[in-house]
Amino acid sequence: MPDGAVYRAGWTLDDIPWSRFDPSKVDPVVLRAVKAASLVEFNAPDYVKYLSSVCRTGPADVVRDIERWGGEEIQHGLALGRWAELADPQFNFKAAFARFHALYRAPHFQHADSSVRGSRRGEMIARCVVESGTSSLYTALRDASDEPVLKAIAGRIAGDEFRHYRLFYDIYRNDSEPDLPRWKKCLIALSRVNESGDDELPCAYYCANVPEAESRESPYRRRHYARLYRDTIMSFYRRHHVEKLLKMVLMPAGINPSGRLVSWAGAMAFTFLTRRVAPAPRTG
Repeated sequence: MPDGAVYRAGWTLDDIPWSRFDPSKVDPVVLRAVKAASLVEFNAPDYVKYLSSVCRTGPADVVRDIERWGGEEIQHGLALGRWAELADPQFNFKAAFARFHALYRAPHFQHADSSVRGSRRGEMIARCVVESGTSSLYTALRDASDEPVLKAIAGRIAGDEFRHYRLFYDIYRNDSEPDLPRWKKCLIALSRVNESGDDELPCAYYCANVPEAESRESPYRRRHYARLYRDTIMSFYRRHHVEKLLKMVLMPAGINPSGRLVSWAGAMAFTFLTRRVAPAPRTG
């Protein structure tokens, strides 16, 4: 669960202390990450449509829960986008999102009427992996920033993302489909981790941080912007963030997340990730 203050579900944009915004405490590296995250979060309707289709033969309350989840994700995008516009008056959240939505569409969503993971249970495992990543990301963002409004936003979103993780984990456990063998669970979790290297995150980083006027001179290059995105977010991850992420990923994969072996694996993962990271530039 996210460390620090625990915010209840059901918050709104009016609950954010916008008047406390302090421009002197805006970190340019954190700002770039927030801009990219705002676009990804606001893109939730595509995921709601896909997940609702996957779960259409299940209980009706599951689809309602997915729709509520999507509404909360959209609110995350609005909160982050509003903060980014305060921190950088040149940033236009809606315009950046329009570019992102035109440039990136999840290819496996386009014509899917069933889960690309092969089953509803498999889809929920994949969702748990995603929510593990977002919960750890916003916890790390909150811990890395001294700007009071962003800390309040990131703390609330981290709490939501942990609840979303529990939501998808409960849907997975209660599904009427036969359970999956452990090797299959691990394979699905690993494949979803590997998908973090697709176009979504680098494309969001590009559209959020490269103005449209500069797109001719700086066209989108997936590998380049994937590296910039990775170096940016890993600059404020700490070992305990990575260890918590690993534990959350392992549970739906059918692996006991407690014990020395998991702690050792978390330490190794943190070392591996940080050795690959170049120092994030403070400008540009």
